[in-house]
Amino acid sequence: MSLLELPHRGKEFIEILEESKALVKKLCGIGDEYEVLWLQGGGKMQFCMIPMNFLTDARTAGYIDSGHWAHEAVEYAHYYGNARILASSKESNYSHLPEWPNMQTDLAYLHVTTNNTIYGTQWHNIPKTEVPLIADMSSDIFSAKTDYSRFSVFYAAVQKNLGAAGLALVVIRKDMLHKSQVVLPAMMSYAMHAREKSVLNTANVFGVYVSLLMLRWIDARGIDAIEKENKRKAALLYDAIDSNGNFSANIKEKAHRSLMNVCFSANTPEVEQAFLALCEKNNITGVKGHRSVGGFRASLYNAVTFEQVEELVGVMNRM
Repeated sequence: MSLLELPHRGKEFIEILEESKALVKKLCGIGDEYEVLWLQGGGKMQFCMIPMNFLTDARTAGYIDSGHWAHEAVEYAHYYGNARILASSKESNYSHLPEWPNMQTDLAYLHVTTNNTIYGTQWHNIPKTEVPLIADMSSDIFSAKTDYSRFSVFYAAVQKNLGAAGLALVVIRKDMLHKSQVVLPAMMSYAMHAREKSVLNTANVFGVYVSLLMLRWIDARGIDAIEKENKRKAALLYDAIDSNGNFSANIKEKAHRSLMNVCFSANTPEVEQAFLALCEKNNITGVKGHRSVGGFRASLYNAVTFEQVEELVGVMNRM
């Protein structure tokens, strides 16, 4: 029997599930006060499930609008209750992080997107809050040391640093599960998924297994080593951009720059076309920027090596 044929409630897959959950807790430095869930539907499903579970008619949720996906999260929340944008940098086309808001203690929760893939900004230090803090960590989870204990919920669509598309990791404090009094269909209820230990429905067996392999790899390398390497990669590329007259970094405020997604542009259309052609000639793919902003984007996720970034910088220096 192959991995793809394993029954999702069979002994073999339950062992895969339990090991993966234990590794998540180990890497996050959290204990049994948290529930680890593997859910289907990716990040957008979490945009729905969070307000469905935690936002009642009598409460307001706060959102920090720092990029495309942060904005989409609050748009989804509007369907289910009163969601308020407390801080935004949309007016400047997300060229910087917004100022952290003064907190309203009556909020149902505060939602933040820790890394903004399209625009290239990242929250490197997130303040503690008096209200439940929920974080979308889809593009930077396990990329650096983080105090995960300050979050009531954190989640990640796994396809950046943790596995294959179609799966989401959701980690929830158990007291948050008890707070939710909303009556929902079982598939939309975090409490029901927790009660059924991530096998409420037919689980994505292969997806969880791939994520387990990644978790083992992350654990073997160590978060400290991964963070050090990610900082080296980003520093090398940003230095190359800042010192090359043909290119400009999209994010000018260095403290706001993402270590995961380095977004930059060519100073002329001719340089842009020549650089893309040179990248293709050297078998470098995926550097074209998101269709909404153009330019270039180098995604330096955990699996990208320092040597690969050196190759990209070498091509830039030939311009």
